[in-house]
Order: sequence, then C-alpha cells, then structure tokens
Amino acid sequence: MSKQTVLVTGGAGYIGSHAVKALQQEGYQVLILDNLVYGHQDVAETLGAELIVGDTNDRALLDQLFRDRQISAVMHFAAYAYVGESVTQPDKYYRNNVVGTLTLLEAMVAANIKAFVFSSTCATYGIPQQIPMTEDHPQAPINPYGATKLMVERILQDFDVAYGLKSVIFRYFNAAGADPDGAIGEDHNPETHLIPLVLQTALGKREAITVYGTDYPTADGTCIRDYIHVNDLADAHVLGLQYLLQGNKSEIFNLGNGNGFSVKEVIDTAQEITGKSINVIFGDRRAGDPPALVGSSEKARNILNWQPKYADIKLILQHAWQWHQKRHA
Repeated sequence: MSKQTVLVTGGAGYIGSHAVKALQQEGYQVLILDNLVYGHQDVAETLGAELIVGDTNDRALLDQLFRDRQISAVMHFAAYAYVGESVTQPDKYYRNNVVGTLTLLEAMVAANIKAFVFSSTCATYGIPQQIPMTEDHPQAPINPYGATKLMVERILQDFDVAYGLKSVIFRYFNAAGADPDGAIGEDHNPETHLIPLVLQTALGKREAITVYGTDYPTADGTCIRDYIHVNDLADAHVLGLQYLLQGNKSEIFNLGNGNGFSVKEVIDTAQEITGKSINVIFGDRRAGDPPALVGSSEKARNILNWQPKYADIKLILQHAWQWHQKRHA
C-alpha cells in the first residue's frame, strides 16, 4: 500500500526540496506548492515531484487542492526569510509568513487535515540568555522575521486547542550543506548565508567575504553559529511527520548540532576543502548579532530518535562545495 500524500509548501526552495527528497525516499507521495519567488522550478523537476505554482494566500487554490487530493499532512516551508529585509519591509513579512500561514491553516481545518509540520527558527528566541539554548528558552525576537515565526507558533498552539490540529514545530539553527549526491543544494538570490558566500568567493564569483566583527568574546573574536546539515534537517521533518501521523500530541523541537563553529573556523575549513585562498575583509559588528548561537537538540534526539549524520563542519562544507561547483561553475 502506498504511503500518504504530503503537501510541501515551499518545496522548491532550499530546505523544502531536501525534505521532499527525504519524504520520497520514505515512500510518501509528495505534492509541492511553491510560488517560485525564491523556489526553483528546475529543482522540482530534478526531484520528479509534482509542482503546483501557487501561493498560500490563495484560499480557493488551497480548498481545491484539499478537495481533489487525498492529502494527509502539510509540511510548511513557504516563508520569506531575509532578516534585514524584514526590518525594512515588515508588511511583506507579516502578509506572507503570518497571513499566508493562517490561510493555509484555515483551509486545513475546513478539509479536516490535522497534521502540520512547521519550519520555525531560533530567531524566535532573540538574544541568547544561555548556551546551548533549549526549547524553554524565553522567546523575544529582535526582528520582524523572528516575530512572524513566533506568531505562527502561537497560532498553532491556539488551533490545537480549538480545532485539534496537531503540529510539530522545528526551530532551526543555521541550515547548511547540500545533498551528498550533488543533485540539489543552496541557491538563494540574494545570498546572505556565510557558507555559500565563502564558497562563491572560492569560485571567484565574489571578490571577498566580509567578516562582521572580530572583537566578540569568543576564542578567535568572531561570531559562533550552530551549523546543521540540510539533510539532517530533512530527516528530522520526516520523523516529525511520522510522530504526528502516529497520533502523538503537538510538540516543539530545536534542530542544531549542539556545537558551534566560528566564522573564522568556517573560512579556514573552506580554504582547506577548496584548496583555494579566500580573500577576507574584516568589518565592524552588525547590530543585533549575538556573539554565539548554539542550540540543544537533546529533545529531538530523545523523543523523535533523531540522529544527525553529518555533524562535522568539514562534511557540511564538502557537500556544499560539490554542489556550488556544479551549480555555479
């Protein structure tokens, strides 16, 4: 008997596409809903998944999908995720990330679909009060992006009480790397993430990488972040889905490696892996950048039996380098 059908919003994007592949490997039927603002049509084609080009704000489309397809669960990645842009254009973020998700949830309730896996973020915590951060860390986001994700978390808790809609919320730390087979990977425009920026510099696509702040209270003075391999993230989403489909209660999990790597360590490792000298410019600190962000994922390990396969920063960078050479060479 074939497994259930899962609707994956934002499934043509970076993390969504890796989740689609992980679902397919577990035998699920996958339907991608993506407006292709940041997603890539060729990625959906590479995965051989059915792509519906559309928006989560389109209630008529959602109602039709839920009516015509036997969808058992929704995995929701469709969101704008540029922190800086969320500060200058908060309206865009609230409309897409909050109103779009609310529209999706209302359509699910109307169609009696009760399992929802949500892509949230460690940005809901704001400035860390202790390291590593656990799920009960106070939530005080310092930008509209983090605020939109926190608002959806609250909505999900209320929908559980009111309508019995069960959710697994994943708060990610820094997603990185690419599928080890090199077929899919990270491709943002504009690109703001450290690892792709470093690798694009190694490829000669950028003249230099700027390091913001060298006077942080860390071992080498640069910021420390918790990098988690995108395939490990995707595996966790499949486990979260299975957890919900088995009838369990709503739950919230951090997803990180539980150890951090400094900006300088990432650049040094990239130079080692690429065999190229990477030009670095040292700049001032950016407002709102905490010295260290590291998450505890003990809860996901204990409850979901999640085991990251690629915790080593070298492996994360190797897989990313393989992909970037193929995508941008």
